[in-house]
Amino acid sequence: MSARLALAAVAGSALVVAVPGAPAAQAAPADDIRINEVVTTGSVNDSIELYNKGTSTVDVSGWILRDENTSPTYTIAAGTTLAPGGFRAFDVHNAFGLGAADKARLYLADGTTLVDTFTWTAHSNPSWSRCPDGTGTFGQAATLTLGGANNCPVGAGGLSATTWPGASSVTTADTASALGSDVSGLYQEGSVLWAAQNSGKLWRLVPNGATAWKADTANGWSAGKTLRFPGGSGTPDDEGVTVTGAGSTGGVYVASERNGDVSGTSRLSVLRYDVSGTATTLTATTEWNLTADLPPVGSNLGLEAITWIPDATLTGAGFLDASTGAAYDPNHYGAHSGGVFLVGVEGTGMAYAYVLQDSGAFTRIASIGTGLAGVMELQWEPQASRLWVVCDDTCSGQHRTMQVNASGVFAVTAIYNRPSGMSNYNNEGFSVAPAGECTAGSKPVYWADDSNDNSHALRRGTITC
Repeated sequence: MSARLALAAVAGSALVVAVPGAPAAQAAPADDIRINEVVTTGSVNDSIELYNKGTSTVDVSGWILRDENTSPTYTIAAGTTLAPGGFRAFDVHNAFGLGAADKARLYLADGTTLVDTFTWTAHSNPSWSRCPDGTGTFGQAATLTLGGANNCPVGAGGLSATTWPGASSVTTADTASALGSDVSGLYQEGSVLWAAQNSGKLWRLVPNGATAWKADTANGWSAGKTLRFPGGSGTPDDEGVTVTGAGSTGGVYVASERNGDVSGTSRLSVLRYDVSGTATTLTATTEWNLTADLPPVGSNLGLEAITWIPDATLTGAGFLDASTGAAYDPNHYGAHSGGVFLVGVEGTGMAYAYVLQDSGAFTRIASIGTGLAGVMELQWEPQASRLWVVCDDTCSGQHRTMQVNASGVFAVTAIYNRPSGMSNYNNEGFSVAPAGECTAGSKPVYWADDSNDNSHALRRGTITC
């Protein structure tokens, strides 16, 4: 979808965040919610970002945004909350415009209590951003970062968004029009690239030369394979794909946000598929339906990402199991994959860690705030023991890395802008090549462009090893 539509979808979604052991959303001092970024020009002009600098989740339902005039106003949707450290951008262009000399004002739902205000005398170029986030002064930032941490100069406090840790240029990595639109999730398994297409299709891609991919023509994969829910019915809106330590012979796991045949209803599921054989339709062997365990979101704002981390990696890092309040112990659970699955939710910008038992039972053991407006892809990179969290054009293609810290929880370790040579595509998939592909200190990464811009769904770049 376009940057404008993506921002509108995020702004209108509910942001109820559930964290095991944490209190429910509550009224915190109004001073905790700050106007953090304002955009008056470009493809997402007339946008205002809010940030929660406090320690409690704040319900901002019914709060009001205005420009310098008393009316018209923009009313924040019911059910909207901001978690501590959370960012949320609101597209106000249907209510009012933001001019070259104007102001953004935030009021409580009573319409009279002013929470925060920012006044400017020139258009954003490209963004009026507060540095550090939530507490500093406004200035013209180098990059637009709606929905994420501002690109503040080093020394302004907190982490700064930095240049991409690899080559600035990218190239196409597929044949024009070969895959089409809606390719969302990627996972590289050796010489195979798995791709989830949210029209209910899974692709097995193989190398096409040294830098590109094409559909495998063997065993019925030439046009991708159709996916079905258990029982053979329904069309999973599959958005993410991964495998476990057993590789694809142990099953391919897909994250789906709804049944495409009932598109108005969320169905936040992880589905396992046996990808052996030649059948062109695959029926899930197991479904873990997480819908009731997760905060409610719009039917098109659900699970977008999935990755898997070995148990040994997490226990070695001292990962905290929030369901028990103690260090994660795999023996506490029944037979499972030998690891933990992390899923990402677009509508909340959160990642959630689950033990998915072979029986179909599941336990959420962590809720992870990413600070991004939406999570479109998660990738665990074993070589660097880090988790990649990716946002799409809504956040100008920002990527973050996270690692388990001394407290046993995932924390952001770096914020990266997209490669300067890549346009702000609707990248909903991201995959990192294995360590064996490191050459001269670099290895490939791939992006999946859901919008199939310029008739290409896949692009290739690099990161340092």
